[in-house]
Amino acid sequence: MKALEALRATDPEFYAACVELLDVPHRHSALDAKTRELIALAVNAAVTHLHEPGIRRHVRAALDHGATREEIMETFQLTAVLGIHAASTGFPLLRDLPPPPSDDIDRESIKAEFVRRRGYWDTAWEDVLQRAPAFFAAYLNFSAIPWNRGVLEPKVKELIYIAIDASATHLFTDGLKVHIDNAIGHGATPDEIATVLEIASTIGVQTMEVGIPILQEELARRAATT
Repeated sequence: MKALEALRATDPEFYAACVELLDVPHRHSALDAKTRELIALAVNAAVTHLHEPGIRRHVRAALDHGATREEIMETFQLTAVLGIHAASTGFPLLRDLPPPPSDDIDRESIKAEFVRRRGYWDTAWEDVLQRAPAFFAAYLNFSAIPWNRGVLEPKVKELIYIAIDASATHLFTDGLKVHIDNAIGHGATPDEIATVLEIASTIGVQTMEVGIPILQEELARRAATT
């Protein structure tokens, strides 16, 4: 990060601490370099964060480590599901309200299709399915496309979900538990999951990346007017 170079001059001790923190998931990683970059890309591209410098940095690094256009696009597609947590968190709070009008939508078929295409079922989906079946069916199609194409192995897909749910900008514990279980079911090891959590944890350093240039600009502006 170029902004950290400015930190080196003003606070070398904190600069060294930042560099060490960023380096640990790479020096002691159970994941290959390409997968690490895709994980970091997902964290930066999540709608709760959308850190453009990080997105650009990790797209470039993923390509450098052999990622294809399709793998990066699939990472974006997997990350884009994050918005659904507005529904999975909010709809259960409507449970005690009057039920939706009767309709002829076959909810059990939608549920069965979800299990067939996504490979699991979480009880958190029940309220969404019952109250908004058309929306849930559309979400099923939206979320299943990257699973149908299968560019990334299932384990990596679940690690991406873990990363975006664990990120400080989201911290969605219910989803995190589901996707840790799913990742283990697809062969992920505890060390691989720990590496994902380490990568997601390092976005705190971006406070310096964004903040230091602003501080420098404002100090320069003040100096120029005095």
